[in-house]
Amino acid sequence: MTVPVETRVVRALQALVRIPTVSDRDPSRVDSEAFDRLLAELARQFPLLHERLTLTIVGTHGLLFNWPGASADRPVVLMAHLDVVPVDGEAPWQHDPFGGGIHESPTGPAIWGRGTLDDKGCVAGICEAVESLLEAGHVPAQDVWLSFGCDEEVSGTAAVEAVEVLRERGITPWLVVDEGGAIASGAFPGVKPPLGVIGVTEKGTTSLELVAEGRGGHASTPARNGPTTRIARALLRIEKAPFPASAPAPTLELMRRLAPHVPLPLRPLLGRADQIAPVVTRALLAAGPEAAAMTRTTVAATTLSGSPALNVIASTAKAGLNIRVMVGDTVAGVVEHVRSAIKDDSIRIDVIESGEPSPISPMDEAFELLEDCIGEVFPEAVPTPYVMMAATDSRHFTAISEHVYRFAPFRMTKAQRQAIHSYDEHIGVADLVDGARWYQLLIERLPA
Repeated sequence: MTVPVETRVVRALQALVRIPTVSDRDPSRVDSEAFDRLLAELARQFPLLHERLTLTIVGTHGLLFNWPGASADRPVVLMAHLDVVPVDGEAPWQHDPFGGGIHESPTGPAIWGRGTLDDKGCVAGICEAVESLLEAGHVPAQDVWLSFGCDEEVSGTAAVEAVEVLRERGITPWLVVDEGGAIASGAFPGVKPPLGVIGVTEKGTTSLELVAEGRGGHASTPARNGPTTRIARALLRIEKAPFPASAPAPTLELMRRLAPHVPLPLRPLLGRADQIAPVVTRALLAAGPEAAAMTRTTVAATTLSGSPALNVIASTAKAGLNIRVMVGDTVAGVVEHVRSAIKDDSIRIDVIESGEPSPISPMDEAFELLEDCIGEVFPEAVPTPYVMMAATDSRHFTAISEHVYRFAPFRMTKAQRQAIHSYDEHIGVADLVDGARWYQLLIERLPA
């Protein structure tokens, strides 16, 4: 499929990528002017959307648009976020991460830059779908809301405020669609077709900090079991005490749907995945870290701090743990597991961020609508539910809707998925256009 580079959605995404809307947990470090420019650029690129939809600003720069439909009985929320993570200046980007240029990729011409996949591609795709339908005079069967957060990458409050606005107005969404899954190729060894993975739940995101304290002193006279040693020992003990593994219902359904596409000897096994859950769990554990993460709560040691100088023994040492809490586990249980694993009462455990896993959304009419649209735009893909391992703004919407799904309608290779929050993030030009078409089809097919 050849797509002219002057296509509106392509131009729009290039323009959005060129504006570095990097969020930060410290508001004083956020470039508000960049977000101002982004909102102005959105209005330039999609004038009808801004002219005909009602806009409520949430947070500092979050957007909540309302497009009245023929009915308000089953409102729909389409979500994305405007902010991006920082760029590591030492990372070997092939092209300017805020250049938004079109360059060749292994799958054809692509737009390169931070946010192309996470998540300005979804912003551009949703806006293009709405703008095109407005140009055609389309009236959606149900009210449509567009919720674009401005601080998703730092677990901010814009999405929480959007939920409160909807709650105050008595809005109970029939369907919520946010970023998350994708048309993922190379997701499982031996599976040739790509998977249209739809997140029906997501792990909770919790951050803990281990703190060890001591006298400190001169490095020439070290004592045993100083703060850094105790932190190091604690991290090793946590790694040797993984959380119990089990495959939740969405993962078992994913395995069952993969059955026709795996090598012949494995088909009977996966076809009965729900009946032999322990066997499936062991197989996923053996398949590598990505697959293993689908079965259990995970712990990653991400930050370390100790002495301020090489010749000084630390009086305080700290380790940050990023924990993704599996469906069925709880934050309280996670803290207790970590405490039991480290076996050291002298180490303090501080809860920095607490997030429980999201409830599992049903695979009913709303899920089937997403499946049908995937089948229309991406006939090569196998639609399937899955447990999303990262966090999205949509977790907040579970407070007002039972039907919250996580799916970005873009083809992504394994290399592209690895580029999210890393370097060489890019999206295929044709894939962006198809993603916008998917959003348009979804709006067109909303049930009356």
